[in-house]
Amino acid sequence: VVKNVVKNGKTKKKPKSKVEKNKLSKQSAKDLELISKLKKQLEDAQDKHLRLQAEFDNFRRRKMKELSSLLQFEGESVIKGFLPILDDIERMIESSSASENSLKDGIKMMDSKIKKFLESLDVKSFGNIGDEMDPEIHNAMMTQTDETVEDHIILNVFEKGFTYHEKVIRHANVIVNKR
Repeated sequence: VVKNVVKNGKTKKKPKSKVEKNKLSKQSAKDLELISKLKKQLEDAQDKHLRLQAEFDNFRRRKMKELSSLLQFEGESVIKGFLPILDDIERMIESSSASENSLKDGIKMMDSKIKKFLESLDVKSFGNIGDEMDPEIHNAMMTQTDETVEDHIILNVFEKGFTYHEKVIRHANVIVNKR
């Protein structure tokens, strides 16, 4: 049974026995333990929240980079479609005779316009006779021997290579010197 004690005009309940005091101390210990567990759960939830937020930020940055890369190279397939046509035009120029000057001039003008257009798209060609063979950007179709030229020098070009925004979109197919 609990006695009521009046102190300074306020009524307070005071435990009557040691048993009741033990029950209260056990209850407050349980409450403290519960509070501790809840604090731990809150800390864990906050940590998970921060990790999830960081993971989402990383995901968003990754997707933005992928999208940017995709948009940067969106025209690559179109350019690749033009490259064989450009090769044919160059072959026509090389094989036309002197009597066909007007045809040759027209083809040269077309060739020049296409090359200017590709340059405006940041498409650059590589793989010229006399360049050193680089296996990263050249495909050696054949080897020939020319004693007057150093090893690994390009002697002939089947198809030029092209880069688009500094990315190789077609390797150059070449004949390389091998002494």
